[in-house]
Amino acid sequence: MGRPRVPMLSREGIHAAALQVIDAEGLAGLSMRRLAAALGVQAASLYGHVASKDELLQEIANGITAKADVSGFATGDWRTGVRTWARTYRAALAEHPNIVPFLAYGPRRREAALRMANAVHGGLMSAGWPAKYATMIGAATKYLVVGAAITSFSQGFEDDERIYRDNYPNLIDAAALRAHADEIDQRSFELALDSFIDGLERRFAALRPTDRPA
Repeated sequence: MGRPRVPMLSREGIHAAALQVIDAEGLAGLSMRRLAAALGVQAASLYGHVASKDELLQEIANGITAKADVSGFATGDWRTGVRTWARTYRAALAEHPNIVPFLAYGPRRREAALRMANAVHGGLMSAGWPAKYATMIGAATKYLVVGAAITSFSQGFEDDERIYRDNYPNLIDAAALRAHADEIDQRSFELALDSFIDGLERRFAALRPTDRPA
């Protein structure tokens, strides 16, 4: 009898399998041993492709971040840049919410995250925002996106109105939220994004000429 076939490994396949584990079991559920079992190999086989769990997570995070679209900043319209970036960044993170806490710590040395930050900061400054505001707008947009991607407001309610009827009458309609969670969460994010940009518009209009970058 011949030897059993050993599954062929690739970085892409390892990343995909790791994401499946994270999606199902959270970050704490991922280990090199657990990943190897999911791929049908020995843990030692993984180290020929990735040096450590941290390196693996960095590579996965890099791939997710690369899906965020910062091309809008090249138009010179910071509003288009912020809106397109926020929407696509949220969509990329929302596909794998369990890994968002890892991404939330910052770019570290991830190429895609640094490219993204560089495009956002440069685009905002080119449009007339001072450097300190460009930094804060980038941070504030990330707070909005990460919060929207990591959890669902609507899914946090029970669909049994008896829970609310007697003691929380103002929440009686909350029983219907779960059934329309995706729509409500999307529209709520758009409301927050519109309000954020409206506020920035007023702040931008109030900038003195001496505040704007040369």
